[in-house]
Amino acid sequence: MIFDQHTIWVLIPIAAIVAGVFKHSMRIKEKQIDRMQGQEAEMASRHASETRQLEERVRVLERIVTDQGLNVSMEIEKLRDHPPMQPPVRDMRAD
Repeated sequence: MIFDQHTIWVLIPIAAIVAGVFKHSMRIKEKQIDRMQGQEAEMASRHASETRQLEERVRVLERIVTDQGLNVSMEIEKLRDHPPMQPPVRDMRAD
């Protein structure tokens, strides 16, 4: 036999201590994972909120651009109906 009777009695408590340390380290890892998941959920919620705000801002800007685009188009058409303006003539003698 590889182990004698005394060696086994020494290995049993050592195995129990190692198992306890392993179990404790696993609990610590679980707590770290839970904490990280909470932080990630909070960050995802914050990003979703920011995305909604940005989408609303884009909608407002799209409305402004399309409404202003229509007005600009109408102003261009009005200008086409009027004769072009002549630039003011500058008197060269005044220089």
